[in-house]
Amino acid sequence: MYILKNAKIVSMDKDLEKEFIGDVAVEGREIKAVGRGLSFDGAEEYDLTGMTLIPGIVDAHCHIGLFEDGMGFEGVDGNEMSNPSTPEVRAIDAINPFDRCFEEAMRGGVTTCVTGPGSANVVGGTFVAVKTHGRDVEDMILKYPVGMKAAFGENPKRVYHSQKMIYTRMQTAAILRKTLTKALEYQKKIENAGDDKTKLPEKDLAMEAMLPVIRRELPLKIHAHRADDILTALRIAREYNIRITLDHCTEGYLIPDLLKEGIKDTGAGIIIGPLLSDRSKIELRNQSFTAPAKLYENGIEFAMMTDHPVIPEQYLPLCAGIAVREGLPEYEALKCITINAAKIVGIDDRVGSVTPGKDADIAVFNGDPLETRTRCVMTVINGEICHNEL
Repeated sequence: MYILKNAKIVSMDKDLEKEFIGDVAVEGREIKAVGRGLSFDGAEEYDLTGMTLIPGIVDAHCHIGLFEDGMGFEGVDGNEMSNPSTPEVRAIDAINPFDRCFEEAMRGGVTTCVTGPGSANVVGGTFVAVKTHGRDVEDMILKYPVGMKAAFGENPKRVYHSQKMIYTRMQTAAILRKTLTKALEYQKKIENAGDDKTKLPEKDLAMEAMLPVIRRELPLKIHAHRADDILTALRIAREYNIRITLDHCTEGYLIPDLLKEGIKDTGAGIIIGPLLSDRSKIELRNQSFTAPAKLYENGIEFAMMTDHPVIPEQYLPLCAGIAVREGLPEYEALKCITINAAKIVGIDDRVGSVTPGKDADIAVFNGDPLETRTRCVMTVINGEICHNEL
């Protein structure tokens, strides 16, 4: 056991003060206690006077480990572009834990990454939540699966028009509907078989992967930038009564009333970004760092993401800091890279706040975490001090 003493704690725990000078006790892999003047026999103590302690940062959408740093084709494993619908592929089969970006993320205070396939396919496969420290993906997994990737807009059109499979947004939506309908039919066959195993349908790995989606156990993690694509995603969510998150949601701030209505109807989670990038395609023409403040002003809860490698993981706090400059309150900016991100992807029972009983994932900074000159000086993952510059 050890105690992190005298830090300015911004816990993101709704039952604690927003910030206070205090201590965090860690035992094993979990947070044991949070408070003032903590003392336990035999506990090692670290004096963090002048430091700011926050929950380990959570990136709700990225591709770390699948698009490996500085490797080119050999390390590019994020898009299986052999078929526009590949729900059977799994991020955990492609992640390289030795990608140096995990180390850089960890040293930047990012402790959990939700990573998975890119947006080439209409249905792209399953995402996983992993910790940023470890040598074996199996040991790094926090939760698998956390979502099934789907994509609208330019990317599927660009990839598959040369193969004469997709020319329009109509076909993209139709392929998703076909996949969902096929999954419903597959489930019906299983139900009709009952206890008679001889009547079960031939196992279909793609449909097996889709069953949790149509059962509302797993959300579709939908890539959508343009307002019309966002509304198509919400339309299909209503039609099939499925859970979704709207990832990127670049033009969501332009339709806040429709977005709020869609969230009310479907429970959709909102994950915005990447914002610190160029407008590399037409559907990003309305990309703006004012979007976070406008969503907040309209009462819409959201997370921010890097879409790594578009923005390197360690710069997620920088993105949140720029959002503050553009009008987002500072506390809300910290929420969108900690507890909001954890809630939206369904891992807030483990991470996202400094709360007794949760994973001991902690980031300590030598100043305001959202300031460019501030450094992460200590990172704790599962109770292990993985990085220490004190």
